[in-house]
Amino acid sequence: MNVIDTIVFDLDGTLLNTLEDLTDSVNHAMRQFQLPEHTIEEIRTFVGNGAAKLIERAIPEGRENASYGEILDVFRKHYQEHCEEKTGPYDGVREMLEQLHGDGYCMAIVSNKPDDAVKQLYEKYFAAWVQAAIGEHPGTEKKPAPAMVYQALAELNADAACAVYVGDSEVDLQTAANVPMPCISVLWGFRTEEELLKAGVAAENMIRTPQELPHFLRHPDRAV
Repeated sequence: MNVIDTIVFDLDGTLLNTLEDLTDSVNHAMRQFQLPEHTIEEIRTFVGNGAAKLIERAIPEGRENASYGEILDVFRKHYQEHCEEKTGPYDGVREMLEQLHGDGYCMAIVSNKPDDAVKQLYEKYFAAWVQAAIGEHPGTEKKPAPAMVYQALAELNADAACAVYVGDSEVDLQTAANVPMPCISVLWGFRTEEELLKAGVAAENMIRTPQELPHFLRHPDRAV
């Protein structure tokens, strides 16, 4: 196994707990169109594939709904304005990133969240340790397509053969496989251990706390 010198992180459910702000923005859009609102638990199951898929899953008839585009626009606008109100890093994440940065790893964030929101949150929370942040933008396929990961690796001047992907969902597992690169799955995010196992994540490639990641990477005999 090659020595890992680069880490690509998912954002929502991996570095940041964004679920409450996402739920609030979805429900704001639902109210504007007199549609049923959703619980946090429901939104947890909807996220992972970007804003367009989130709204498709949240509304009756999905993309066939005549108001789909308008609802998506309302959601995007509200979320852009309110994406930091209840959002914050998971406990231990900043300390983990500081340690990884001190250990010499290059790091990037790749998210299906809109690029402007990704960069806004990156600058606020992670810019001291992470060198690149890329979100959904025109002309590039969303995850699980590998395009944004390739873009991040290019910005870091890094080789996928020496990189690992860290995420919390089946989308992240598929993204890593499409690069291809190893994937470490976290258990503090938007998917349960049972859901990850069902998606094909090997138990030995899961970590339960951010503090485990530096140790995990220093011991490749245990890792992916």
